[in-house]
Amino acid sequence: MANIKSQKKRILTNAKAADRNKAVKSELRTRVRNAQTSVGTPEGEDNLRLAIKRIDMAAAKGIIHPNSAARRKSRLMRQLKSA
Repeated sequence: MANIKSQKKRILTNAKAADRNKAVKSELRTRVRNAQTSVGTPEGEDNLRLAIKRIDMAAAKGIIHPNSAARRKSRLMRQLKSA
């Protein structure tokens, strides 16, 4: 454990940020999975739109890299078009 007061605070704030990031990544994975399983169904495009929205939000917050977001969106769109 750190002895410096500012470092103790950084440990706490980093833990809070990690929890928030974990929640966002979890929801992101869920939305992407829902979009992939519903390809070709009537609600497929809605699920795809929600997944892309979550990917963009995660990239904007810095939780995932912007190039990673672009790659994920590209793969999702490619799956939708091939179905």
